[in-house]
Amino acid sequence: MVNQYRVLVVDDDKEIRDAIEIYLKNEGITVVKAKDGLEAIEVLNEQDIHLIVLDIMMPRQDGIATTFKIREKKNIPIIMLSAKSEDTDKVWGLQAGADDYVTKPFNPLELIARVKSQLRRYVTLGNYDGMQKVVNLHGLTLNQSAKEVAVDGEVVKLTPIEYKIVELLMVNAGRVFSINEIYERVWKEPGLNAENTVAVHIRKIREKIEIDPKNPRYLKVVWGIGYKMEK
Repeated sequence: MVNQYRVLVVDDDKEIRDAIEIYLKNEGITVVKAKDGLEAIEVLNEQDIHLIVLDIMMPRQDGIATTFKIREKKNIPIIMLSAKSEDTDKVWGLQAGADDYVTKPFNPLELIARVKSQLRRYVTLGNYDGMQKVVNLHGLTLNQSAKEVAVDGEVVKLTPIEYKIVELLMVNAGRVFSINEIYERVWKEPGLNAENTVAVHIRKIREKIEIDPKNPRYLKVVWGIGYKMEK
């Protein structure tokens, strides 16, 4: 049930904050609001938040800087909002650590669907029936029960989407997944024009699990096909 969840809505436009609050409350979701990034960080330090809807363009501290700050300590899902629709803005948001992106003006039903999807993914992360709970690949360890990934025994901080990608590839080590297949399996949406989104997340994962991201030991590209986790 979604009514156990608390979502932080961060936007300098009060009308947008209030509108999103109405939509989410209609779904039984508790809403906390903040008008900029600095206020959002204060809320996160004081309350248990399960997901953040975060605007990019805000005074004092924008959404990109706020996402970087959040990712220093927390891996809760972040859905970014922006009035801009260019791919570069989406890439900046994903590079900062966002899990999803919605362009203003947005369809309320689409936003609600994405919020619910991210909440389900966050809460049920790693629940693969019948699969082993721990997977080891030459120093890279996936613990599905703890929802953690470790390199040589040291846990690395992954966002929910990053974890899901690593889990998919590690559980199926040796199998090559196309970009569209990764997107469809992780985001649960059609993988149309997914190349930039998946590539950004793969790069971020490599920066966290590889000693030399440019010469990866674990997460390999199979040119013209996709990606795999080396057995």
